[in-house]
Amino acid sequence: MDLPDPIPVTRTVDFGTAKLLPDVDRPRAWLLTVDGAPQSYVDLDEPAYLEFEYTRRLAHALDAAGPAGAPLEAVHLGGGALSLPRYVAATRPGSRQHVVEGDRGLAALVAEYLPLDGAADGIAVHTQDARAWLEGAPDGSADVLVADVFGGARVPAHLTSAEFLREAGRVVRPQGLYLANLADAAPFDFLRSQIATVRGVFGQVCVIAEPGVLRGRRFGNTVLVAARHELPLYHLARRVAADAFPARVMHGSALERFAAGARPVYDTAAVPSPEPPDGAFSVG
Repeated sequence: MDLPDPIPVTRTVDFGTAKLLPDVDRPRAWLLTVDGAPQSYVDLDEPAYLEFEYTRRLAHALDAAGPAGAPLEAVHLGGGALSLPRYVAATRPGSRQHVVEGDRGLAALVAEYLPLDGAADGIAVHTQDARAWLEGAPDGSADVLVADVFGGARVPAHLTSAEFLREAGRVVRPQGLYLANLADAAPFDFLRSQIATVRGVFGQVCVIAEPGVLRGRRFGNTVLVAARHELPLYHLARRVAADAFPARVMHGSALERFAAGARPVYDTAAVPSPEPPDGAFSVG
């Protein structure tokens, strides 16, 4: 299939206005935004290239989810332009992946302009609500589950509760990993409650973010990594420190102090993640 000329594409999708913007520095690379907020970056010629810092941090955790190069069974809640599924397909050939994208219009746009090639045959895209799909997934069917769902730049409330996390814990295998992309700022009420909620299911938790975000200087992404076993802390710390925008891994006593007093959130009291301040994630 011949790809269209690299010119911007704008389309109204289910949950807003999506734009595909070509990268002038990389011939077949595209930025996907929804209502001005960056959602994904994909290089069709180099799927292992990850532009966004938080995506690279998620990838560092994915790299530790099994022996190097070995196939994974992965679930991605939130699809966008399929940056991480493409990354896994490129770095772990033979992987089987389920991607759940609630925006049918967005999924159709991505399929039309950024199609998967033969190397990504193991990727199945499901267009339905993330939690509804998860509730129907088999027990112990995933080596890793990535929760990266944003609606209007906020994580939906029904994907933040203990009930949701219990479903995630049911699907993730005992030696698997749960990863979540979250966004918050001081005083971190949302992030702290998510740490408590995830810990109640998986037990072991760490948080990855830029020091400025963790010090409360600005709103930003944080990556949460959780498991029922010892986390790959050395691997994560080494990898995120070497990134162009270094991050740090908060765990142990530092995490205990950070989340002190926070309690798990249940469906009856769950709320979306905070509204980002104007310009926090916008493009152009």
